[in-house]
Amino acid sequence: MIVVVRHGETEPNRAGVLLGHADPALTTTGREQAEAVAKALDAPTAPVAVVSSPLRRAVETAEAIASAWKMDVEREERLIEIDYGEWDERAFGDVPAEELRRWRADPAYAPPGGESLTALQARVSPCAADLLERAGDNGVVIAVSHVSPIKAAVAWALAVGPEIAWRLRLDIASITRIARGPDGGPIVRSFNERAAP
Repeated sequence: MIVVVRHGETEPNRAGVLLGHADPALTTTGREQAEAVAKALDAPTAPVAVVSSPLRRAVETAEAIASAWKMDVEREERLIEIDYGEWDERAFGDVPAEELRRWRADPAYAPPGGESLTALQARVSPCAADLLERAGDNGVVIAVSHVSPIKAAVAWALAVGPEIAWRLRLDIASITRIARGPDGGPIVRSFNERAAP
């Protein structure tokens, strides 16, 4: 099983702006959320691995989780947040309405200098498949990432297109579980579990 965790709160998250490859640290609340997720995931058997997006907010969250088993956190570049390009750290209201409409209507559309949902799906799908394979039949891999890659992993598990991202709400410091189904393929066991206040 892959236990996919969205990182804790950052100042840009609190401000409600787009946060892609910018690299802020967790807030005090974000660190408390990471600790709450770590407690929720604590189990007597260690996971096969704890992997993380290389961005600081994800790594800090992953380190809180991995500390329970005294494990190191592995960086996985394919788990990095979508690249918003010129829109990074801008409020939705500051993005031209026509551009937002295009972005929502066409999964192949990318913000200027950024990445499309289609491109994101192309990098996350093989990553999710690799992590599920690594977990094996009875193991767990904990993967800490961001809102868009987690939605892409869910789209992969459900065998649907990346445009489903617009119909999914994923909270900060939430947990999503993707397991191997009876036929060996992925199934979504849970989505957007809340472990933190």
